[in-house]
Amino acid sequence: MDGHARWARAQGLPIADGHEAMGRALETTVRLSCALGIRVLSAFAFSHENLGRPKAEVDYLMEMLERLIHDNVFEFSRQGVRLQVIGDSSQRPASLNSAAREGEEATRNNSRLVLQLLICYSGRWDIVQACQELARKAQGKLLSPDDIDESLLASSLKASLAHEFSCPDLIIRTSGEQRLSNFLLWQSAFSELFFTNVLWPDFGEDEYLQLYKH
Repeated sequence: MDGHARWARAQGLPIADGHEAMGRALETTVRLSCALGIRVLSAFAFSHENLGRPKAEVDYLMEMLERLIHDNVFEFSRQGVRLQVIGDSSQRPASLNSAAREGEEATRNNSRLVLQLLICYSGRWDIVQACQELARKAQGKLLSPDDIDESLLASSLKASLAHEFSCPDLIIRTSGEQRLSNFLLWQSAFSELFFTNVLWPDFGEDEYLQLYKH
């Protein structure tokens, strides 16, 4: 989800309005994904690298994402959406982590759509923490280094699901950027990539349906 700050500047609006528009666009995408029978939607809401932004902006984004989760739990449940919040929880405010846990618990039995909300996440971080987990198990004699293969490493990633949904079929990058920016690096090895100049707040029903049909 990229381009909301540029969207706000183009509209002559405060950057905060762009962040709010990001949330509304995500809500639309979740609704459409449910209607289209999409099983998993992974949304890159806040990268590990975004922590280097000005503190006031980071604090606002964290508060906005907390509200986004809190305000949508009922709607997620109504739509059959299961929420997963993925990323480095040590870099997130305690209140956001609490909202994430509550949202995950409230929706854990839903199965229509899995919504992965990636907050303080990076693909490299995910691979490193998976390697650390496997190293600890090997050190504790819970497994042999020779047991470690692609399947075992993949299952140790935080952004992992059941095997049949472990790799995204399609990755959409908005705002004209043509790079992954540390998003699902392991999982995207065989994904199709779609790049569009449309800024995320403007990526609505028409854009999504046009892409889905192709």
